[in-house]
Amino acid sequence: MRIFDISRKLENGMPVWPGDTAFQFEVSWPMEESGSVNVGRLELSTHTGTHVDAPFHFDNKGKRIIGLDLSLYIGPARVIDMIGKESISAADLNGIDLDGCKRVLFRTLAWKNPADFPEKIPYIEPDLAPLLASKGVKLIGLDVPSVDPIDSKELPAHHSLNDNGIHILESLFLEEIEPGDYELIALPLPLVEGDGSPVRAILRQW
Repeated sequence: MRIFDISRKLENGMPVWPGDTAFQFEVSWPMEESGSVNVGRLELSTHTGTHVDAPFHFDNKGKRIIGLDLSLYIGPARVIDMIGKESISAADLNGIDLDGCKRVLFRTLAWKNPADFPEKIPYIEPDLAPLLASKGVKLIGLDVPSVDPIDSKELPAHHSLNDNGIHILESLFLEEIEPGDYELIALPLPLVEGDGSPVRAILRQW
């Protein structure tokens, strides 16, 4: 069995969505003061690094993180190359067998410099969600920070995916991952009021 870490590293100075909370870690209670341990303190957005979106993120009536079905975030997943695409639509999946595939991860490699937040990303066209739903897909993942364009305020892809019962996993790191079938594990934290949650995402392959 091989394990692939597909999470983006959480470290001070990492890029975050423009205007969002900067990531900060510090040892707030060092061993010299406690007498026995180092204890760290975190400040971060719920959408820092590799993360899941809860429907509440873009719908005030949507489910929060604590209400999501954890089984969505564990199980077989198919990694599909979409390198060079400006957007991903239903037409881009012509000829790709998705029958029985519950989780799909799109590998775009569009986030060229992980030290900088991207100015433009490939995004999901709203017509993709009905096709994915018809194939039984329940979770979509991408290696960019959003399923919608960076400057979008209407968030058509977020809403279309949600309307079709498809959950969202963003900011994966898929540079070293070959297209194919894996087992995905990407569990969110049990945030009762959470609109999103960082995850430690891995792929396993036998």
